[in-house]
Amino acid sequence: HTSLLSSSVFQLNKQRPALAAWWVMEIDGRDFLKTPSVKTVRFGGSVAETLEKHKHGDSSDYELLKHQLVDPEIKDAQIINWLQEFRSSVTHLTKDHEQLIYTILRLPWLGRSQAVVDEYLAFLGNLVSAQTVYLCACLNMVVSHFTPNLPRNFDHCHQALQLIIRYECYVHNLLRITVYVPSIRRDLLELIIGKLLKLDVNASRTHIEEAEENRVQTQKAEEQTEECLFDMDEDVSADEPTRTTVMAHPVAERLDTLMAVLMAYIKDVCYVDGSFHAERTKELYRDLLTVFDKLILPTHASCHVQYTLFYLCSFKPALAEAFLDHLWKILQNPSLPAVLRQAAAGYLGSFLARAKFIPLSTVRACLDLLSSWIHQYIYSQDSCGKQVCCDVSLHGPFYTSCQAVFYTIIFRHRALLEANMKKGLEYLQSLNLEQVVMCQLNPLRVCLPSITNMFAAITRKYQVVFCYTIIERNNRCVLPVVRSSAGGDCVTTNTNPLDSFFPFDPYLLKRYTHCLIYFHLFWFTYSAGSKEDEDDFLCGETPQAEGIVGLTPNSYDSNFHSPSSLGSPPNTLQRPF
Repeated sequence: HTSLLSSSVFQLNKQRPALAAWWVMEIDGRDFLKTPSVKTVRFGGSVAETLEKHKHGDSSDYELLKHQLVDPEIKDAQIINWLQEFRSSVTHLTKDHEQLIYTILRLPWLGRSQAVVDEYLAFLGNLVSAQTVYLCACLNMVVSHFTPNLPRNFDHCHQALQLIIRYECYVHNLLRITVYVPSIRRDLLELIIGKLLKLDVNASRTHIEEAEENRVQTQKAEEQTEECLFDMDEDVSADEPTRTTVMAHPVAERLDTLMAVLMAYIKDVCYVDGSFHAERTKELYRDLLTVFDKLILPTHASCHVQYTLFYLCSFKPALAEAFLDHLWKILQNPSLPAVLRQAAAGYLGSFLARAKFIPLSTVRACLDLLSSWIHQYIYSQDSCGKQVCCDVSLHGPFYTSCQAVFYTIIFRHRALLEANMKKGLEYLQSLNLEQVVMCQLNPLRVCLPSITNMFAAITRKYQVVFCYTIIERNNRCVLPVVRSSAGGDCVTTNTNPLDSFFPFDPYLLKRYTHCLIYFHLFWFTYSAGSKEDEDDFLCGETPQAEGIVGLTPNSYDSNFHSPSSLGSPPNTLQRPF
């Protein structure tokens, strides 16, 4: 007995550095004080840490994890906690972890609380979307529960089957088909992106933000309750990464998983063994651009799917310039519907303002083209001999072009001025913005107010143009903006006709944001006491997560989103791969 005890103590001391325990109390509506404590002790690190250690040859926590999953006394709270972590690491659960997945599939999820069932179904959906190699195993597991002895479980099993056989589980396999049958890649991309757009428009920025905020508030309330009962600071901090890597909005969570699959596919096509492959990238760009014209561009208020092109264009400057040139041609084409031309303007302005990988020389070239086109348009209207009024349906491309210039200057003015202030100011003055804001078409009255106010503050600071007199006059004007009705008569409206969306506002989904953040230009707040705090145009900004603020009063509010327009490099900027 002494020898056995000594051996047990030795094994415990050997594993102690790798052990970390926390307790998840399960109440389930019972009287906590009258309910005996339940066994919810968990050993080992998080799933992400365990997988990483296993990858580097340390399998102690990995084996411990599998052992805990087969515990017959496992509780609902433990299952939910594990499943949340597995969902956040689903892209790492490759075929190398087959035995671990089979252990998870044997978890007793049926006959438990609705929270366990919902979490398990969510895990199944994510697993078959990200790792289709487990599709058959998941189907077999669900079908095995159709036993006559347990008819009460049939509804949950049917729900699981419906979830698994949805189109999500085919995304990865469809993309794999394009590797050996490239001739159908465009059609398959159109099919996949069309489905993703349906998810995207049903998960608006406002709803995603609200869901995340509600979850944060709920978690804070739960943590405060736990802290009042027990000192569990270490346990809470250990669980935080898991809580923040899964989207709170259910549609956004599904979209996030599928977007990660599509982004990984783009990277795999363009990079072979870590080296950029120009020819394959050009072919993929052409296919994605065709799908963009057919599906993405006409879709109003999509938030994330367009980032497929944003990500692809970040690989080489020539791709970004080709995309700008393509959008510019759409905007200039008078034979296309005005709604498409303005949508193209929205993409142009947002792309110019937000894409950090666009060289400053390209930004200047785009501003030159835009300002030249705007001045030509003003001249053509002034020379026609007719009274010009603010008719957005008639002059929509002009107003979106003006808004594009304003929006680009707001985001890029520091870069334009910081290298050489004198030359930068001379360049801004050469755009002759004063004539633009003072023309009869009165773009300051039509453009989004948040854009107008920010542009006015910046240009006043550098004494490039003074807009406030015109803004005040517009504010005193009680007549709303005029637009033409279908019958040709002028009607009035109290809504902003340019009220649309900024296609490249910050990417809210979590699984691929770590790659996109390096290519995205944010609008930052500044520390107290800095010189920028004295600038009027920084006043009134609403802080967002991690010190980043939106350009609009609420950059995630669809009521404030509007096309920022235009940009395009001249042909001389088009570079070969």
